[in-house]
Amino acid sequence: MSLHPQNLPEIPEETARVAKTLYPKENKYMWLRDELDMIYKDEQFASLYPKTGQSAEQPWRLAIMSVIQYMENYTDRQAADELKARIDLKYALSLELTDPGFHYSVLSEFRSRLVEGEMEEALLMALLNICIKKGWLKKGGKQRTDSTHIEAAIRLINRLVLVGETLRATLNSLAVVVPDWLVKHVPQEWYDRYEKRIEDYHFPKEATKCVPFMEQIGRDGDILLEWVRGADAPSCR
Repeated sequence: MSLHPQNLPEIPEETARVAKTLYPKENKYMWLRDELDMIYKDEQFASLYPKTGQSAEQPWRLAIMSVIQYMENYTDRQAADELKARIDLKYALSLELTDPGFHYSVLSEFRSRLVEGEMEEALLMALLNICIKKGWLKKGGKQRTDSTHIEAAIRLINRLVLVGETLRATLNSLAVVVPDWLVKHVPQEWYDRYEKRIEDYHFPKEATKCVPFMEQIGRDGDILLEWVRGADAPSCR
């Protein structure tokens, strides 16, 4: 994926008109765009991309979307889905109303590029510098400057989704191959817990509050392995 830097595009006229009609009062993401304008520039991330190949999604958009993702505690898929539907996010990212946004996988790819290129601080420091210039941050105050917590929080949620979806996919496969065996073993609460995609859950932002659910998935996985290895293990032939 190669990068072709672009200047910050104007907010499309129709997007601006509809957004301001729907949100006549302050909207934090429209405010983010109006007040901070160019937080990130494609040139900041040029070193992370090769000079040839298929054009990459503009990194300034992915950087802003990563901040929004952290603020809302979205998984990658949730963030991409929200961008498709929410006009205030299209406003913040200078997208046409009909623009579908980007595939959720590019957010994970973007984070990987940041880590590999040792640019984890780029997101937070660029934002902090603008806030300092505008006088919103004062010297001597206590401000959290550990920029890695933004990436770490998003990474934790997506790892939780990966593990949970693995267990869910296993249960769905068993339901097709050995449905009677599965009904015999699986308690009702498992159906409730794994009925919908894990990434459709809205997880709490505090990592410690995710621990009970993470531990529950781990316990369920151990139990399932014990059943599969047991004397009445299902035959999948």
